[in-house]
Amino acid sequence: MRSIYSIIISIVQAILPLSGIFSSKMKLFVKGRKVVFSILKERIQPQDRIIWFHAASLGEYEQGVPVMEEIIKRYPEHQLVITFFSPSGYEIKKNNAFAKATTYLPLDTPSNARRFIDLVHPELVFFIKYEFWPNYLTELKSRNIKTVLLSGVFRNNQPFFKWYGKWMTKSLDAFDHFFLQDNASAMAAKTLQLQSVTISGDTRFDRVSRQIEMDNTLDFVTDFKANNLCVVCGSTWQEDENVLVSFINNNEGVSKFIIAPHQIKLEKIKSLQEKLKVKTVLFSEKEGKNLATYDVLIIDTIGLLTKIYSYADVAYVGGAMGTTGLHNILEPATFGVPIVIGTHFEKFPEAKRLQQLAGLYTVANQEELNKILNKLLFDQKFRTQTGMIAGHFINSNTGATRTVMEYLTTVHELG
Repeated sequence: MRSIYSIIISIVQAILPLSGIFSSKMKLFVKGRKVVFSILKERIQPQDRIIWFHAASLGEYEQGVPVMEEIIKRYPEHQLVITFFSPSGYEIKKNNAFAKATTYLPLDTPSNARRFIDLVHPELVFFIKYEFWPNYLTELKSRNIKTVLLSGVFRNNQPFFKWYGKWMTKSLDAFDHFFLQDNASAMAAKTLQLQSVTISGDTRFDRVSRQIEMDNTLDFVTDFKANNLCVVCGSTWQEDENVLVSFINNNEGVSKFIIAPHQIKLEKIKSLQEKLKVKTVLFSEKEGKNLATYDVLIIDTIGLLTKIYSYADVAYVGGAMGTTGLHNILEPATFGVPIVIGTHFEKFPEAKRLQQLAGLYTVANQEELNKILNKLLFDQKFRTQTGMIAGHFINSNTGATRTVMEYLTTVHELG
């Protein structure tokens, strides 16, 4: 079966350039992979001691950051190589401060795996969350290279648990240790008869908990918010904006709103602005304006949302009103902000847990959104209590990074 899989991946690799004609994202996907091996040849020397982190996209990268930071502190003689599968992760973090080389991961063919590992020659490898590439894992196993799954998740809908994907289970033998996020993943791992499993939790909690210790001041947000309540709508998609626009247009003066769309495209930003009937200003057009006089601030840039959440009295986190996938609820939660999301969040255990604790509320339609936002904005006691639950949720779930580092210093003995 692995041979058939490898043939399919090789065929995909051959025809992928054609997909770039129809999709700008796929064009980046293909173009970025053409230069991977030349970048590695240029930047990685035979004597370098390499630790390799692989992330699917931006969210998984953020999970890896706390461990990267600790490794850099404790093992300064090592260099990091970071790879991404998705353009949405690579294009944002390709110039990160951690790695000696940051590249796309070449597609999972046997020849790509051999060539990549020859050039990187890692001493230790971290695959993050649920990145399982059979040919890379098989090659790592054959070379006895220590490999760890970080903040891992196992679910019953993964190929390992289906008849057609049983063959992939063998590649999991490459992992020396599985650091898993929760009990459900550990139980699923048990059915696969995996050994060396630790329920460490999610390193994203460590990542976001540090944000509150940083300087999150943004003068333009301070000017915009003034003494008003503020709802921050982060990483929104069309489905989210449809219900938010209606609420905003019908509740002028109740609160200020900051909207940070997930896709920063001029035509979409302009369309959103045109639908809003209240006074609206773009981040890119804020200079020289009295921001306090505006009702809505639209963030048409990237990299500011985490700090903006520190100004929120209520946070609406996008992605779950449609099917694109819920975005990061932990960033607003760390500031003790009550959170509202859509109802499509089945793959996000942290959202389920926070909902059960009553620090997060879900809405399926306009009526439900109106009801919970009005409750949060007009009932200060309810808003404060909900936010406190969210903040405590973060504080009580930190420590995954410490668990991983204890493994490195006692079991793996990275020197």
